[in-house]
Amino acid sequence: MLKRIVDLIVALVLLFILSPVLLIISLLVLIYHGFPILFYQTRPGMHGKPFKMMKFRSMTNETDEKGELLPNEKRLTAFGKKLRSTSLDELPELINVIKGEMSLVGPRPLLMEYVPLFSPRQAKRMDVKPGITGWAQINGRNAISWPRKFELDVWYVENQSFWLDLKILFITAKKVVTREGISHEGDVTMPRFKGEQ
Repeated sequence: MLKRIVDLIVALVLLFILSPVLLIISLLVLIYHGFPILFYQTRPGMHGKPFKMMKFRSMTNETDEKGELLPNEKRLTAFGKKLRSTSLDELPELINVIKGEMSLVGPRPLLMEYVPLFSPRQAKRMDVKPGITGWAQINGRNAISWPRKFELDVWYVENQSFWLDLKILFITAKKVVTREGISHEGDVTMPRFKGEQ
């Protein structure tokens, strides 16, 4: 209950304070990427329940001659890279927090197609609401392997507390400034998860 109250208050305050920033980013996304400004993707929430996660668009919708989207690295623009490196593309997720679909702190919501590939232990990451930031994010983010990421996520689920959340939020602010772990070596973000490794 306390976690939900803190999530709601902090998310509302941040949206109010950052509203000028959100407006500027929206205009820049419109200029560089066109409509739509926001990117919606179905992700697994608590207990795997699907929800629509919101982000600012960091990629174009360019397709090949078959009408299929080009690879991520070809659609990610220079402006999109800056959005991601500063984590500003994540700001719309504050709305997901207000709606109760996400928390400020928790395991990051992955792709729906990964859910059937989780081992029983890896699936424990869905015992809590997904977060904008989490234990794995401050311990390597996308620069660490999938097994390590899951290990950190499950550790958080088993050890979560109000004070741990505060620690994660504080360190996240520092990580955002230093732009650590934005991408995995050889990939724009993370390589695809293909099952227990």
